[in-house]
Amino acid sequence: MTNENVDSTNLPQVTIGIVCALHLEVGPLLEKLHSTRTQAGNGLKFHDCSLGEVRIVVVEGGTGHKRATQATNALIDAFEPAWIISMGLSGALIPEMKVGHIVVGDSLIYENGNSEISLRLEMSDDIEHGLHVGKLCTADRIIRTCEEKRELHAKTGAIAVDMESLAVAKICKSRDTGFMVIRAISDDLSEDLLPEVLAIFGPKGTIRAGALVGSIFKRPSSIKDLWKIREGAVNAAKNLAQFTIGAIPQLVDS
Repeated sequence: MTNENVDSTNLPQVTIGIVCALHLEVGPLLEKLHSTRTQAGNGLKFHDCSLGEVRIVVVEGGTGHKRATQATNALIDAFEPAWIISMGLSGALIPEMKVGHIVVGDSLIYENGNSEISLRLEMSDDIEHGLHVGKLCTADRIIRTCEEKRELHAKTGAIAVDMESLAVAKICKSRDTGFMVIRAISDDLSEDLLPEVLAIFGPKGTIRAGALVGSIFKRPSSIKDLWKIREGAVNAAKNLAQFTIGAIPQLVDS
């Protein structure tokens, strides 16, 4: 990825915007795109890229509703994309989902059951190949335990949970921008996430070095468990990139 200034008139027309929280989530996708420049400011990082004749602008905005809202508004203000994809990792709320599976949302809801948004989507499950289509829930925190996940599914009917998608969808709806949500499962219902996960990650997904050292000092075995979580997230992000690359041309043609 370069930081060179380029003449935007020589780039393909902006068609697709992608909003994600963390570089970990979008790194494998960026490796598949032709990159022209990266710009950072106001806590956001924009990657100006292309896929064939399609211009794609990716913004890393950090985790949570507020940051996702800021990133989406900034993306629309600056580039006016026809479509925006909320892309990233997600937690499974049903046992059929495994780490690395893909989730495409046909509706979105907050964890309290309010503000549901339905999406026009002509897509079906393909469980054999790890594709799930259904309702996604947006929460204001990491849903760490299997018990919490089951309760959230029972309350909302959602099949997966993240921290940004509904915020992105609400801005797109209010600003008449096409919207799609694609997520990959990074944690399933096979076991709880480690308590350390809540302590070591900052609001932008950066690792708090002091908290990490403290966690390892208190429980040396946690380093192995944390590495397992990261490895699962990296593999999920690779699957996410592959699926998204296939979905982009379909959005352009819609």
